[in-house]
Amino acid sequence: MLTKAPRGTKDILPDEINKWQFLESEFRKICDIFGYKEIRTPTFEHTELFLRGVGETTDIVEKEMYTFNDKSGRSLTLKPEGTAACARALIEHKLYNQSLPLKLYYIIPGFRYERPQAGRLREFHQFGVEVFGSDNAAVDVEVIGLAMMFLKGLGLEDLDLRINTLGCSKCRGNYREALKNYFSFKRESLCDTCRARLERNPLRILDCKNDNCKQILGESPKILDFLCDECKDHFEKVKRLLYSLKIDFAVDPMIVRGLDYYTKTVFEIISKDLGAQNTICGGGRYDGLVEECGGPHIPAAGFGMGIERLINVLENRGLLNLPQKGVDVFLAVLDDESFETAYKLLFELRGKGLSAEIDYMNRSLKGQMKYADKLKAKFAIFVGEEEIKNNFLTVKDLSNGEQRKLSDKDLFEFLFNNIRKGCC
Repeated sequence: MLTKAPRGTKDILPDEINKWQFLESEFRKICDIFGYKEIRTPTFEHTELFLRGVGETTDIVEKEMYTFNDKSGRSLTLKPEGTAACARALIEHKLYNQSLPLKLYYIIPGFRYERPQAGRLREFHQFGVEVFGSDNAAVDVEVIGLAMMFLKGLGLEDLDLRINTLGCSKCRGNYREALKNYFSFKRESLCDTCRARLERNPLRILDCKNDNCKQILGESPKILDFLCDECKDHFEKVKRLLYSLKIDFAVDPMIVRGLDYYTKTVFEIISKDLGAQNTICGGGRYDGLVEECGGPHIPAAGFGMGIERLINVLENRGLLNLPQKGVDVFLAVLDDESFETAYKLLFELRGKGLSAEIDYMNRSLKGQMKYADKLKAKFAIFVGEEEIKNNFLTVKDLSNGEQRKLSDKDLFEFLFNNIRKGCC
């Protein structure tokens, strides 16, 4: 137990961290282009936030949350998603008093007690964006457009964008009753969970993964037949703007997402490389969430994107073969007496912004050079008794084997010109 990570969690090792850092950097770049600012919220929140925001009848709340009491008896939950926490921060700090819309992004760990499988872990990581303050359908499309531009910028072209609308509270009420009537005649064929949902929230049945329940869904009422005029207009504008941006999509009336706060637009971006867990990004509009969490009426839209799933897709398509970064300089020590001089130079190089390494394992010169090769060092500097006595250092370009002797004065200028200016 002490030497094995908990089930559903994964170490991100040094050999693969460059993939994460690359994707995080690219996500920050696209968010900056779109005018989004980063927000960082706590890893855990008061449980009530998710009960009210995510919804008590969702799978997340009913089955998947990591909830515990602290030493004062308060119920806390490791956050299973990022949107509710952003809504809480908006309310607590009155961010709605700033110039709207407020456009935020985050990179977070999330926690859900699920059966681990490809693309699904109990501790997972997410990119996300949220836009607070506008009910304009153009915001829905901006959120979708940001996600699609980010993914296409990584080389993913053949993704399926599926959209739907869940309407507002008014038209969804009529739809809820139609679903209730439909499923009541098929009650015995529903799973135990969906039988309980039938009275409390029949819309959640549409999100059930049970095979029997999914078979029943085929002839169930569709929300598109129950939309009020305002919701119809909103959805038509979303589709029209997607057409104008040449973003391909399909309308899928079975998309409801797994959280209760969604209203009007919902969407998923699907990858065929992920098997059963094939949604790489999902989101939509949630105009009632801030109010449900105790704030004023603030319309909003956003998405969450699973980083582990994204990495899986990119690796499967050979789009994440990043070169390992090497060090600029390796200091090869020729004798024990020269180590302190080399060690001092090591920190001088680092102080000037060059990455530098030295051997701490008492290797032979041959062993040191093998180590330098493993570190992908660009240059090696040899430090020994003769070099110290005669005030010069031997520098070797490890890409072509060329060597030269340089004075202390010329060393830094040479390294700077050949490493920092890329003139090797």
